[in-house]
Amino acid sequence: MRLTLRYGARTAEYDVHESARLTAKLRIHVEPGGAFTVEAPVGTPETKIRAGVQKRARWIMDHIERFEDYRRHALARDYSSGETHFYLGRRYKLKVIADPSAKRSLRLIAGRLEVIAPKGDATDVRLALQRWYRQSALAYFTSRITRMAVDLPWIDVAPPIKLLTMKRYWGSCSPKGAVTLNPALIKAPAHCVEYVLLHELCHLAEHNHSPRFYALLDRHMPDWRAAKGELDGLSEMLLVT
Repeated sequence: MRLTLRYGARTAEYDVHESARLTAKLRIHVEPGGAFTVEAPVGTPETKIRAGVQKRARWIMDHIERFEDYRRHALARDYSSGETHFYLGRRYKLKVIADPSAKRSLRLIAGRLEVIAPKGDATDVRLALQRWYRQSALAYFTSRITRMAVDLPWIDVAPPIKLLTMKRYWGSCSPKGAVTLNPALIKAPAHCVEYVLLHELCHLAEHNHSPRFYALLDRHMPDWRAAKGELDGLSEMLLVT
């Protein structure tokens, strides 16, 4: 079934799929291309589906606009002033300052990423960004995992983490309990980062993707599927170097 959502001057078509797994609530998925789909319990009346979707219209349109915004700004980089880069889901403008006497550095200030580099060319700026992303990622991930571990009964001590640039994965957990994370994850919205961190921490209790593993995710982050769906949609854009 295909229906249309109207919200102010905007409209968006969506497909409805019946799911035997659901018993009461609708499940809404906003896709990277801007479309969205709805899962509904078998036999749900169309009027109830329309009403449920309309109730979340603002959330849906906000997510569609966010994906559109990401696509507009996640183009091939030339690392010049005015270009935008992402940090924890927010977009920041780049300001490049060439200073032959300065060491390569970057700081987040006044809503922009300010790079000071000897030449100020693309190579200088790219290296400064990569270094800053890694440093920021290590500090942020370590802090969040330490705090999250306190609330997870199967963890006595927060696990060590390391960073590894990966083309396809956001993280992994070894059988010995070492957590590896992609530094590019720091570009994603905070709730998406939380999902990945929790996913890997759950592997400390269940080293598989069994029903018990997903039960842990459900218990500690009931909306993890939405975060995962959003991150999946952003992956190609956030992994642009």
